[in-house]
Amino acid sequence: MTEDGGHHAGPATAARGGVTDARVATADVCADLRAGELLDTSFERRVESLDARDRRWTQELLYGMLRRRAWLDAALSERVRGGLARLDPDLTDILRLGVYQLLFMRSVPPYAAIAQSVELAKRRHGLGASKLVNAVLRRVDREREAIPFPPVPRAEPGTPRPDPIDALALTYSHPRWLVARWVARWGADDTERLLAANNAEAPIIVRPYGVVREQLEAMLESAGVHVEDVPLVRDSIRVTGNVSLAELGAYRQGLFFVQDPGATLVTSYAAIESGSVVGDLCAAPGGKTLELSRTASTVVAGDRSFSRLTRMTTNLRRVEARGIHVLVADAREPAVAPLDAVLIDVPCTGTGTFRRHPDARWRLKVSDLAVMGALQRAILRAAAAVVRPGGLLIYSTCSLEPEENDAQVESFLAENPDWVLEPPPDGAVPPAVLDAGRLRVLPQRHATDGAFAARLRRARG
Repeated sequence: MTEDGGHHAGPATAARGGVTDARVATADVCADLRAGELLDTSFERRVESLDARDRRWTQELLYGMLRRRAWLDAALSERVRGGLARLDPDLTDILRLGVYQLLFMRSVPPYAAIAQSVELAKRRHGLGASKLVNAVLRRVDREREAIPFPPVPRAEPGTPRPDPIDALALTYSHPRWLVARWVARWGADDTERLLAANNAEAPIIVRPYGVVREQLEAMLESAGVHVEDVPLVRDSIRVTGNVSLAELGAYRQGLFFVQDPGATLVTSYAAIESGSVVGDLCAAPGGKTLELSRTASTVVAGDRSFSRLTRMTTNLRRVEARGIHVLVADAREPAVAPLDAVLIDVPCTGTGTFRRHPDARWRLKVSDLAVMGALQRAILRAAAAVVRPGGLLIYSTCSLEPEENDAQVESFLAENPDWVLEPPPDGAVPPAVLDAGRLRVLPQRHATDGAFAARLRRARG
């Protein structure tokens, strides 16, 4: 076992004043998040120089801290004189990371969690900050048996028990306003299942491409990968264990790509007719584009983000996709027309994908629903204009929120009498994910990422 309990630091440790590169990277990602960067892009950039083992360790720490942040703050607030609000936000993140290592990462002995956090605080904020971190973390370590988990929120004076929404928000570490919305819609039990699902590690699901499922399974198993079936979708394969996908021969040969069943169900629900010319107007990261290319003769894949399209193009080349034309274009101003079918997987709040993006719950604001709603309406109107008479428009999100889903579809149909909602052909998707002709996939009920979609058919003229 290595010095810090299973996490080897490598030769760079001494050069960084005794702090492991992985912990430095973790603190840097936290700083990026505070500056507004998304977790995925920051993480990939910051861990690029780390080996595979350290990358996995860093991800465990960072994602775990974000999933427990509210609870960690509650534990820290009682042990920081004056509360967390008086601290520099970077120092607060160092404390959160330290407590997470102390209480949730068995690979890290307490002395290593404390010493490394103290040194990190000293390097970034000076001696006084390091002394505070040392005192707080040592107290947490001494009192670990008295810190309740699940946590017990404090009741207001004179009240018999804590507010149940407060209790859910603290126990599962979600913003209270979101929990209140979900409880009003689904009730406390269903909401609790959703919150628990959001805090679970997302599985790795792969889709065969250019090869039948049985061949891919055999290749993966021969490489020592454990494979399992995936409910709700055909051909997808769940891979488990400490797998580095990029090192697999089947990956380098372009025989699969990664896609959650929630996303796969959107394109299955779309049920594009064979030989269609299709536009995927919000295409990055490209998984739905690949699915559409299975039946379409041509897919025009546009996105306004050049960097996201660059990564997408790299993946398309890896799998040797055919019939896909990529262009930088804003979906509010489509560059091609007329099209047989158009998919718009519109920008959204992403409340159905919190298990993959634990930073999103803390970034989201109530006002984002209105901001996203306006953008979605603009994209929907523009996309409808490039669908040929008799053609198909598929509107989709990875949001659970009615304002971004049903309300958008109903508003569009009310304003455009030449369009109708058309359920998919029988058997396109399992009945369990259909709701009044629309696709509705819920993490707490279907054990996937959340997804919504509606097939809209234009009159022939």
